Amino acid sequence: MNFLFSRQALVSKLGLGLMIVLVIAGPLLMPRSYGLPGDLTSAPPSWIHLCGTDLNGRDMLFRILQGGRVSLLVGVCGAAISLVIGTTYGLIAGSAKAGIDHLMMRLVDILYSVPRLIFILILINAFNQHLQQFASLHGWDWLVSSSRIVILIFSLGLIEWLTMARIVRGQTLSIKERSYVAAAKVLGEGYWMILRRHIFPNLAGIVLVYLTLAIPSVIVDEAFLSFLGLGVQAPQSSWGSLLSEGAASINPLRNAWWMLLFPSLAMLSTLLALYSLGNSMRRSMQAK
Repeated sequence: MNFLFSRQALVSKLGLGLMIVLVIAGPLLMPRSYGLPGDLTSAPPSWIHLCGTDLNGRDMLFRILQGGRVSLLVGVCGAAISLVIGTTYGLIAGSAKAGIDHLMMRLVDILYSVPRLIFILILINAFNQHLQQFASLHGWDWLVSSSRIVILIFSLGLIEWLTMARIVRGQTLSIKERSYVAAAKVLGEGYWMILRRHIFPNLAGIVLVYLTLAIPSVIVDEAFLSFLGLGVQAPQSSWGSLLSEGAASINPLRNAWWMLLFPSLAMLSTLLALYSLGNSMRRSMQAK
């Protein structure tokens, strides 16, 4: 069945498209007061506040949609960075001589052994203050307040490319042995021309499938870090930081279950749509 018209792909695309529209347009259509502290603290879901309010009286639906902006931004940008690095690295390794290929893949193995959490914390602590100072000198107020998110995007992109590099390298080793690549070499086409015209176009489908699977992986990593208080921090929020607040709100003194349930559902539905879309694309490619 054609990927574009399969039922699973259509449902996934509709669900993902709806979530994207909601996180972009939702906060713009809701009253600005919903994002500000109010008197109605820890209120359960009602017709006025569909997902209830948090401990400071802010509307939870408003915060979930705003947090979704940050989570999706980190996921898409982080996956894009890993896609570029991993594809380039895998192409070069797979098409290079055996010695260079072996050396490059041993470097990948070494990087796999580096603990992710420590790597991200080092980058944040090393560059966050310097980035804020640089942004202040140039009057980039948005970067001053979002410096931690920018570093988080780059750090997640720098640790997610390893799997992509292995996948692309393996496919490149297979493709470069095919007859049309040998014919291109006989016709005198150069190394970079063969990569651009004959090898990379045949990797486009695999790269696209990986992108749909890398985005939820980056979102989960960001949520985990923010849940621990190491990622996105107040006054900004993401689904991970909202989950952390929701978990803290359930204790013997109070049970604000809505603060944990609704962010979890938003994140879960988005991850399921992305994984389902990627699996549909993968099955469609295998059926060809």
